[in-house]
Amino acid sequence: MKKDVSPPSLKNSILYKYILPEWEPVIEAGKERRFFKKGAVIFREGDAVKGIFFLETGKVKIHQHWGREKELIIGFAKPGDMIGYRGLGKDKLQHSSATALEPTEVAFITTRLLETTITLNPRLSYALINFYANELQLTETRMRNMALMEVKGRIAENLLLLSHQFGINTKGFINITLTKQDLAAYTGTTYETLSRTLQELKAGKLIKTEGKYIGILKEKELFYIAHPYHK
Repeated sequence: MKKDVSPPSLKNSILYKYILPEWEPVIEAGKERRFFKKGAVIFREGDAVKGIFFLETGKVKIHQHWGREKELIIGFAKPGDMIGYRGLGKDKLQHSSATALEPTEVAFITTRLLETTITLNPRLSYALINFYANELQLTETRMRNMALMEVKGRIAENLLLLSHQFGINTKGFINITLTKQDLAAYTGTTYETLSRTLQELKAGKLIKTEGKYIGILKEKELFYIAHPYHK
C-alpha cells in the first residue's frame, strides 16, 4: 500500500473529509502532484476539463475575460480548496482560468477517478451537492452586489471576505498579497477608483497598508459601509 504523504491541507479538503477511510489509498495512488511557479497558469478558460485540482500549498486566483483586455476575478483559493469544478458541466470546458499567486502545489484527480469516487462514496456526493448550492448562492450574491452596491461598499465587502477566507497574519494584515490591479478586478472597478477608495479608508483609519498587504482596523465600520441598512 502506498504511504500516505498528503499534507494536512489536503486531508482537510472536502474530498478527504467525506470519503470512506478505505478509499483514501485509492486517491493517494490515483492523484497526480503538480507544481506551479508564481504567475503560472494552472488551467485556462476554454480548456477541455480532464479533472479537478485540490490546492496543497499556495494561493490561486480564479478569473475570466471581461471585454477584450480586462479580466474579472471571480474568487481566490487557498490550501485545501477545490478548483476547476466549474467546468464539470455539460460541455466539459473550463469557464475560467486559474493562476498561481505564489509557488503552488496541487493534487490533480482525473474526471474518471472523481466520478468513480463520487459513485462509491454517498457522503461525498451529498457534501458536493451542498457545496455547489453554497457556491451558487455566493455567486448570486456577488452578481447582485456588482449590480447594486456602490464601489466603496464592494471594496469594503471584499476586504472582509478576504480576511475571513485567508485569516490574519502575525502583523495584523490579511494573509494574502494582492496587487491593486487584482483587487480592482475582484471588485469590478478601475485601478484609479480602487486606489482612491483605499486612501479614503486609510485616512479614516478603517484599514492600514504595508506594501501589498492590507489590514482591517475597524471591521464593524467596514461592514456598515458595505451594508448601510444594517445599522
